Amino acid sequence: MNDTPDSFEIKELARLLPEPIAPDLPQRAHDLHKERLMRLIDQDQRNATAPAPARRPVLRRPAVLLPAAGLAVAGALAAVLALGPAPTGPGTLEAKAATGTPAAELVLDRASTVALAMDAEPVGENDFVYVRGMVRAADLTSGKPVLEPLHQWEAWFPQRPGKVRKIGYTRENGEITQLNGEVEAQAAGGTAPGFDRPTYRWLAELPNDPEELLKRLRELPRVQRSEDRDQAVFEEIGALVCAKLMPPETAAMLYRATALIPGVRSAPDATDATGRHGIGIVRDSRNGERTEWVFDKDYTLLGSRTYLVRDTPMGPKGTLLDAIAIQERGVVGKVGDRPN
Repeated sequence: MNDTPDSFEIKELARLLPEPIAPDLPQRAHDLHKERLMRLIDQDQRNATAPAPARRPVLRRPAVLLPAAGLAVAGALAAVLALGPAPTGPGTLEAKAATGTPAAELVLDRASTVALAMDAEPVGENDFVYVRGMVRAADLTSGKPVLEPLHQWEAWFPQRPGKVRKIGYTRENGEITQLNGEVEAQAAGGTAPGFDRPTYRWLAELPNDPEELLKRLRELPRVQRSEDRDQAVFEEIGALVCAKLMPPETAAMLYRATALIPGVRSAPDATDATGRHGIGIVRDSRNGERTEWVFDKDYTLLGSRTYLVRDTPMGPKGTLLDAIAIQERGVVGKVGDRPN
């Protein structure tokens, strides 16, 4: 049985979109979803007039190997349905969520829609992006993780378009520390905007297609060097969405790109550094570490943590390696300032 919606069903969904359905979403969110849906209609019509392909054997494949086109169709429809009343059919993600933990693609789709509804905060070239949270991290100096006490962490990231030698500043335990760039970048005059220094303007220029965005992330040198590249990409995205301020559209695309990473799944109960509970988006690395993002009931990201899911030379199962609870993001004029 073919589960792909036919052209009539897609057009009926599109017909509902000329006016915003949810008043709390900005027009750009509706425009984005509608544009994606109209592209889907065009593709569907082209497929309808193309010669029928030769029949091929139906092969059973793991879910992570589903064709990208099929994932795009499912993602586009889920995004549209997120704007109106939830679908109630027995095969929908919503129906499955009602009987257990929502699937990862549903959680990430909802998080994407919520991100699009956020107001974009103006960020100037002379501003600093400010982030505040509560953190815990393990000291690995001795070869075994020694967990530090929970404490406040603040950071200021410069938004200058050119190279800078200080890519950021942090304050912990009352002391401000400068963050230097990589040695190679320092030798070249500083670190330019990029994945090592993701300024707001640079983030706004990332691909606005999830597959293209994921492809670019997989081309990062440090991802290429990783033994577990999918885990490296997952953690790169986590670092961006958790501890950076970015355009709403960029956050939405990062969540949609995450849904395309093999091995990403949801967890029924997750906690951030301060013990706030929510639903988790998780992925396990090959060395027994689990990285977990925590979303509240409104699909807003609360924080993340990493811990061991099996006994390893580093420590026993359950050992916490790091955790953060995000409390505030904003834009300020200089290091040491806090948003009003």
